[in-house]
Amino acid sequence: MKIARFSRIGFILAAAGSAVGLGNIWKFPYIAGEYGGGAFVLVYLFTVLLIGFSIMIAEMLIGYLGRRDTVTSFEELAPVNKHLWKFGGFQALAGLFIMIFYSVVIGWILHYIVTSLTTLPANVKEAEATFTYMLHSDIWTQLLYHTISFVWITYILTKGIKGGIEKMNLVLMPMLMIILAGMFLYATTLGAFSQAVEFMFSPDWSKIDSNAFVVAVGHAFFTLSLGMGAIMTYSASMEKGSNLVKNAFWVVFLDTSIAIVAGLMLFTFLYQYGSGPAKGPGLVFISLPAAFYEMGILGNVFAVLFFIALAFAGLTSSVSLVEPMVQYFIDRFSWSRLRASILMGLFFYLVGIVALLSNIDDYKELLTWGGKNFFDWVDYVTAAIMLPVGGFIMAVFVGFIMPKEQIESVMKPQLKWAFDTWYFSLRYITPVAMFVVLLSLMGVI
Repeated sequence: MKIARFSRIGFILAAAGSAVGLGNIWKFPYIAGEYGGGAFVLVYLFTVLLIGFSIMIAEMLIGYLGRRDTVTSFEELAPVNKHLWKFGGFQALAGLFIMIFYSVVIGWILHYIVTSLTTLPANVKEAEATFTYMLHSDIWTQLLYHTISFVWITYILTKGIKGGIEKMNLVLMPMLMIILAGMFLYATTLGAFSQAVEFMFSPDWSKIDSNAFVVAVGHAFFTLSLGMGAIMTYSASMEKGSNLVKNAFWVVFLDTSIAIVAGLMLFTFLYQYGSGPAKGPGLVFISLPAAFYEMGILGNVFAVLFFIALAFAGLTSSVSLVEPMVQYFIDRFSWSRLRASILMGLFFYLVGIVALLSNIDDYKELLTWGGKNFFDWVDYVTAAIMLPVGGFIMAVFVGFIMPKEQIESVMKPQLKWAFDTWYFSLRYITPVAMFVVLLSLMGVI
């Protein structure tokens, strides 16, 4: 059977689509300002190059050489203890678990596209009341858009690598970049643009501490879609002779550039028309709609465009979160793509309803334990445990388990003089960094 392969541009856009998600369009700008602005940006870029880039190449290498699903790739590439190392491939479960709440959040965004077409909240207080009502009381609206999200993602998955994932990214990723670029260019004409630049890039080294480094490593890892099998699965469909280093560079470049452009654009609007930055969901669903309202009819246009761009980012990421487990069942159990896609889709959809209900006032107490509701627990377990563990496993596997000669045969011609630096980082810096991040996110240190 002929296996579908990504074209080079198709792989880069698919991998970038996986990396560019909801988090790095609003989370990166905020934490940059919170941890020293330009100082944090420099620390972040350093961690991306030293740790994120190293892990991305390692994950691509496993997928590229394994040419199968994540579990089979680990199993076939392990020279010894294959029966144990295959379990490293189950990091793909992290993406499927993330989709439990990710699909719900995409539903919120789809809802806001529709509402932005009509009436925007007149102020922050009204915007907060609107979002709070939807989150804690409006089951049916959330369920409707969660269902639309599930149907869209599952449909794309059923169409496969070439007909679904690559085709979607060839359309949505350029459209995402065009929308953000257009809004960014408008933002540069506003007086508050210089204030946004200062907020994100003015270095305040007094805010850089050990926690800032941990946050930088953790965010670099999460925003690049590492440790969940997505990049590995996509890399298994790269064309033979592909340059992993160049592909990884373009994915990192696009991911970081979009985060910076989105941040400057968002904070310009907030400073020009709103009350300043807010954290997390409050930035996108509360402060920003109120700022768009102050722009008049242009605000409705920008609100619709922004939430469409955000939906594109979420949808391209979502497909990559589920595809590793779809490919696992196709490879290991000879399931049809249709069957694997529908069953994986039904998993995150049905469990996602539980996550949705855990935010609803009438069900919150029943679905809350240990100080977190079910929605927050899924978020915590995936971000604080599964992703760092996945990264640690990949670094150890490539750095210590795979034969160095096998790695050199592929990577040395591509990295040239930088090969030894990359290999050293992968063996001795990245595993330690991921272990520290894991302990920090779990609250141990």
